[in-house]
Amino acid sequence: MNGFRDKGFGDRLSTAQNARKATLERVRAKPGADDPAVAERRAARQAVSTAREARLAEREAAKIAQQIRETAEREAQQTAEQEQRLAQEANEAVESAESAQRQVALEAEQKAARDARYAARKARK
Repeated sequence: MNGFRDKGFGDRLSTAQNARKATLERVRAKPGADDPAVAERRAARQAVSTAREARLAEREAAKIAQQIRETAEREAQQTAEQEQRLAQEANEAVESAESAQRQVALEAEQKAARDARYAARKARK
């Protein structure tokens, strides 16, 4: 147990003072704001920031352009669907009119046949 030494109050004070001195030396050793290395790092950070902002703006512009294209495609598709629907309704109206004409002609034919049968029956009597 010869290696164990109980640190006293004075030892703790001197250790704390040495730590403060070391911290102060580290702060003093740091380069100032006017140092060329600091200015170079600041310029590099600024360039990276500017490039990042440019990429974000480009991405946003591409996103807006994509939305515009999608909107135009949607409108074109809706217009095409509406034109198709109108054409189909027109075809259905024409078919309905033709069907009504055929029905009228069929009824007239049936009435003529009925009248002919009635006339033939009357002629036989």
